[in-house]
Amino acid sequence: MFSTTKGENLSKKVPVRAPAWDLSVFNFGVPTTVAVSDPKPSSTDSTAVVTSSSSTQRAASRGLNKPTFVFPGKMESQWREVEWTEEQRTNLIETISSYKPKNHEVTQARILLLGPVGSGKSSFISSVQSVFTGRVTNRAMVGSSPTSFTKKLQSFNIHGQNGESPTRLVMCDIMGLGDGLMTGLTLHDILSVIKGHVPEGHKFTPDQPVRSETMGYVKRPGPRDRIHCVVFVVDASKLPTYAKGPGNTFQQLREHISDLGVHQVALLTHIDMICSDTAKDVSQVYKSSFIKDMMVKTGDLLGMSTSYVVPVKNYSSELDLTTSKDILLLRAVDHILQYADLHFQDDAEQYSARNIA
Repeated sequence: MFSTTKGENLSKKVPVRAPAWDLSVFNFGVPTTVAVSDPKPSSTDSTAVVTSSSSTQRAASRGLNKPTFVFPGKMESQWREVEWTEEQRTNLIETISSYKPKNHEVTQARILLLGPVGSGKSSFISSVQSVFTGRVTNRAMVGSSPTSFTKKLQSFNIHGQNGESPTRLVMCDIMGLGDGLMTGLTLHDILSVIKGHVPEGHKFTPDQPVRSETMGYVKRPGPRDRIHCVVFVVDASKLPTYAKGPGNTFQQLREHISDLGVHQVALLTHIDMICSDTAKDVSQVYKSSFIKDMMVKTGDLLGMSTSYVVPVKNYSSELDLTTSKDILLLRAVDHILQYADLHFQDDAEQYSARNIA
């Protein structure tokens, strides 16, 4: 499943089965006709569920193979308490703007986003920057092709509100998973990024994996060079159609990342595409039983508790910001920074233990 390259020093538990990590076999984001074991919908329900129907089968026979959406019910109250007020938005912006890593050697928290092609990694970065800028902006360039638009490692320092000093948050964008053999993205490359060996702007190619001879290679990365939290980005509208392969892939990847002492969380994107109420009003997200179920399924896919998973609605076609979308995005950032701080805390405890020994 995973590839290795000459000179790699990976755990013995990684089998060498192919000259490259063929992510294409896992069918990321490729629609298939599936049945979702959710309650039978009624005609008055308001949240979308993907089901297998005769119309879907007919579409599949014509090569369309698009899932059909129907609607189960919605909860009377939020299952996660959120205040959807301008005051809450302001408080979150202030909290993130004043954030400082709990490590005196580190001035910024470096966050790596990983996920299938089109899951919304670059859009999330641009959306977060939009909140601080005060208008919708595309800071990280976003593509619409079925292959990854991002080909190289790019780090985005999130600028403060109204042109103020940058925050202590850096989001790192990398090519999407699922492009197949020709992406050049291997387990070795991903772990090299997390360890801090990969230089900024490095372009990933299949015949040139990251090595000590790579131009700009960081031979002795310090705490400032490393990734402090990994964020898995999953497209809610494609989750029911993912083949079973990605679950095992994600979980094995999580195991290797955890061995490095780096915490991981997950973003569930495109929630407006699976819930009509949330599409109209994002503040309804925690009243949607189906979105809650998709969050549970995302946790199962990644091998993590639902408490690690947060839903977001990225800015895409909109021209104006809204308070509810901003709050959801800002809460996601705050969630990520909490786990980055756990990494710093773990590092501090290990440092103290070594000194005592």
